[in-house]
Amino acid sequence: MKRLFDIIVSLLVLMFLLPLFILIGLWVFIDDGMPVFYLQERIGKNLRLFQLIKFRTMYKDADKKGLLTVSSKDNRITKSGYYLRKYKLDELPQFINVLKGDMSIVGPRPEVKKYVDLYNDEQKSVLSVKPGITDLASLKYIDENDILARSDKPEQTYIQKIMPEKLNLNLEYIQKQNLLYDVKIIVKTVFKMFFRQ
Repeated sequence: MKRLFDIIVSLLVLMFLLPLFILIGLWVFIDDGMPVFYLQERIGKNLRLFQLIKFRTMYKDADKKGLLTVSSKDNRITKSGYYLRKYKLDELPQFINVLKGDMSIVGPRPEVKKYVDLYNDEQKSVLSVKPGITDLASLKYIDENDILARSDKPEQTYIQKIMPEKLNLNLEYIQKQNLLYDVKIIVKTVFKMFFRQ
């Protein structure tokens, strides 16, 4: 049932928002050229590797300077990228990942291998389900980059404070997950994209 829901909603989103995809793609291209999309290797269900798709929001090769974005005004972020990130529009291509079966609409956000390698045995349970575009942790940490910007040691703050809290929320989701719960999280996510408080 969850897979069918994911497919139907993803197809509707991709068809309905196709004009927006084209406009965003043109904006990214005009702002900083090609490529329009950014692919990053993430860890999915049962440790399966897949390519996460986003609209590119950083200058080319900027990720070589670090995986964490520590501020919404990080100097690696393009002008278009600032607004795409602010309203989470850079995440929209992940509906393609959902159609491909790499992800679900709701589920623990997929992480890069560097941080997954730090999970303890309990935390690794989040890898028993498909990762998602949104989850409880995404709602709580919608302004995560700005939180990290206030830290003297952002990566340490992420690893020691934010990541464990996110994983606890993910484990909570796994215990409660059902279709109605997913719909509630989706509605809250759409609301929070435009109304942060």
